[in-house]
Amino acid sequence: MSNPLSDALVSTQWLADHIDAPDVRVVDASWYMPADNKNAREIYNAQHIPGAVFFDIDEIAADDSAPLPHMMPDAIKFSAKVRKLGLGDGVRIVIYGQTGSALAACRAWWMLRHFGHHDVVVLDGGLPKWIAENHPVTDAPTPPRERHFTARANSFLLREIDQVLSNVKTKREQLVDARAAERFRGEVADPWGKSGHVPGSYNLPFNVLVNADGTFKDADAIKAAFDDAGVDLDKPVVATCGSGVTACVLAMGAYIAGHKQVAVFDGSWAQWATTEDSPVVTGPA
Repeated sequence: MSNPLSDALVSTQWLADHIDAPDVRVVDASWYMPADNKNAREIYNAQHIPGAVFFDIDEIAADDSAPLPHMMPDAIKFSAKVRKLGLGDGVRIVIYGQTGSALAACRAWWMLRHFGHHDVVVLDGGLPKWIAENHPVTDAPTPPRERHFTARANSFLLREIDQVLSNVKTKREQLVDARAAERFRGEVADPWGKSGHVPGSYNLPFNVLVNADGTFKDADAIKAAFDDAGVDLDKPVVATCGSGVTACVLAMGAYIAGHKQVAVFDGSWAQWATTEDSPVVTGPA
């Protein structure tokens, strides 16, 4: 394990040692911001860890008529999609990203946990670390063998907009925003319209939790980062971001630091900013 205090990560060496185990499934769950102008599936097709299947968070998502990107699907659709990828009961799922900071790998990790699959981990450092250590990659397709997936949704790990609206008044949960500080403070134009943040929320940019090589910082450093942001990990936490992806990096970080039940606001700022009359404030937390 990369971090002895967490059961949510595995090292590249662990995967190299166990990649041929019959109960291990490897998943590339990469996704890029629109401004990156990269196609994660094309990159996967060109090179991926042997045996890996591609988990597309925009495809394994709510109905296409949904107004927001990669929203959580219902249990029936999720089960059908991951079953076809060979992901299901009784296997350890190892998820990696094409960039070291995990991003959608953490989103897929959170989604699988939401639907009751707990033997799921993220490859610490992702594909860049794997390649840097001269482990093999391939462009050969991986024909998956379907496997039954039993979905048991854990509603505690997901928050809808009405719950977040209510929390603005009750303040029962700490809302932590993973976006860059200038977006949080409303100092730059936001792609979703309104600029600023949810009243009462805290700001902890997701990249604060990772090292320069894309691996996660240790539990003490992560806890210190939450502390510095004003967040008490002994109290309920809900993570948010732009569209529900980097919020999952905060959820992973909190998990590593020992707070294993962080919820994610699925619609995040994309939903908040496009919802009429949702309150917005600017400036620091």
